[in-house]
This record gives sequence, structure tokens and C-alpha cells, in this order.
Amino acid sequence: MHTVKHWFNDSLVGQGLLVFGLGVGLNALLRHDDPPAMWLVQGAVFTVVAMVAIVLQRRRMSRVTGASPGAIAGLLRKIRHHEVPRDPRERAVMRRLVDDQLGKIERGERWLPYWLGAMGLIAVGLLVLGFTGGALGYSLFFAVFVAAFCVWLLWTRRRALTLYRDMRRALREQG
Repeated sequence: MHTVKHWFNDSLVGQGLLVFGLGVGLNALLRHDDPPAMWLVQGAVFTVVAMVAIVLQRRRMSRVTGASPGAIAGLLRKIRHHEVPRDPRERAVMRRLVDDQLGKIERGERWLPYWLGAMGLIAVGLLVLGFTGGALGYSLFFAVFVAAFCVWLLWTRRRALTLYRDMRRALREQG
């Protein structure tokens, strides 16, 4: 199980297969009236879009850090597991990666209240549409989903900030 998890984390093929399976499964679940060939086509489109986003993100991170795109996933895994590398060059690369990720999170902090406010307006708008349109069950479900998504977003952001700040501190202590 451990190697399968690492394969999905490191391999673009593994991530592509996972996205394709999820895309086909969600299409089958939500669009059960469409033919199965359409599920496969839409799953393939979702996969291509997701893979392009992942490849571009890894290339950007590799330019910032100086590491190869394949090494970025391993560095992020080491950060998640609080593993400080022994090699000074790898520590320097990880330091640049941590600084870049912290900078991105801290720059996004300025826009966070606006995004959360927009999500709140969406949730309230869904409830109002549910009351006026008569489909209260669906609108209530989606409003709760939007609220839960906002809570999850804040929790994930807080956890990432703690993780990167702890790693920055550990890297400074190591030299």
C-alpha cells in the first residue's frame, strides 16, 4: 500500500489515471442518462486539463527551486513528513521551495476575505433561490456544501502555514 501511495504522489501517469477514473465515475453518477462513451470523453477532457495544470505547476516550482520537476513531489512529501534532508544542496532547494510556498500563501491572504465573502453570497443566493423556486432540498444541500468547503479551505490553509513555518524553522536550525 505504501508504494502505491508513493506512485500516485510521484507519477504523472498515476495521477492521470486517478483523475480519469474520478471523472468517469462522477459523470456516470451525475449524468447517468448520457451514453458511456460520453463519460469516457468527458473524463479524458478532465484528465487533460488536470494534467496540464499539474505539469505547469511542477515546471514553475522547478524554475523557482532549481530542482527537476520529478524531484518536487519528493520534496513536498518530505515537507509533509517533517523530514529535513541531510544533503546541504537538497536543504537549499527545500528552503527555496518552502519560501516560495509560504510567499504564495501569504500573498493570497489579502484576497481571502473577498473569496470567502463571495462564497457566502453564493450560499445565501442558493438558499434564496431554493425558497423562491421550491427546490429547498437541493439548495440547502449545496449551501451546506459551500459552507463546508469554506471551512475546509481555511483548515487546509492553516495546516499548510503551520507545516511550512515548522519546516522553515527546522531548516534554519540545520544550517
